[in-house]
Amino acid sequence: MIRSLWTAATGMAAQQMNMDVIAHNLANANTTGYKKSRANFEDLMYQNLTPPGAETSNNTRLLNGVQMGMGAKTVSVQKIHTQGSFTQTGNQLDLAVEGRGFFKVLRGTDEVYTRAGAFKMDQDGYICDAEGNRLQPEISIPQGAVAINIDAGGNLTAVDQEGKALVTQRLNLFDFPNPAGMISLGRNYCMPTEASGDSETGQPGDDGFGTLLQGFLENSNINVVEEMVNMIVGQRAYEANSKVIKASDDMLQMANNVKS
Repeated sequence: MIRSLWTAATGMAAQQMNMDVIAHNLANANTTGYKKSRANFEDLMYQNLTPPGAETSNNTRLLNGVQMGMGAKTVSVQKIHTQGSFTQTGNQLDLAVEGRGFFKVLRGTDEVYTRAGAFKMDQDGYICDAEGNRLQPEISIPQGAVAINIDAGGNLTAVDQEGKALVTQRLNLFDFPNPAGMISLGRNYCMPTEASGDSETGQPGDDGFGTLLQGFLENSNINVVEEMVNMIVGQRAYEANSKVIKASDDMLQMANNVKS
């Protein structure tokens, strides 16, 4: 009886983690470049009261045995790097990656990566993100530039009023063997880890790398309806585990009230 109390408690804890992940996803439904998370679970250890294959008194073997599970736990919270939809902004420094790849910016002394391409120019003409961190490799736009053109292959051209090219440069993208293994830092940034593997540098449109869309931003890949359904399923699982605890408590109370 006591085992069922603790087993159900692990189920409630797992579903609480699931609800926390869903809440974070819904909170970032409108965050540019956000990639949704998914909680993954696994069953806990088993108590083998009678192991499968054990011999019986009739010189036969049990086909199943008796194994009592101890519940569930969260094994990982995984980032799902599927493509988000696009919003057209018309801003010439807004960039979206169609396919695989990240932008790299220098945040203090750390190189961090992002899918949020809402770039701007600082007072020195360098292309930066919303927090003033410069895009890598650094690109400086001359003061006389009146238009900036970026094609799908990442070729950037800044022209003056007469249409003369003042600067030409090509933007790079960066990718990882396992993007889900990167660590999220908040503020749309992430950093590589041993699980993600080392970064690979490439140009937009190269083998394995996506292309760029100028004047667009990538939306989060959250499907609100799917998250709401997941929330209902998680809530019902949490409720079912709580009822197991209530039922186990009632049974213990009955056992305690037994009179000889």
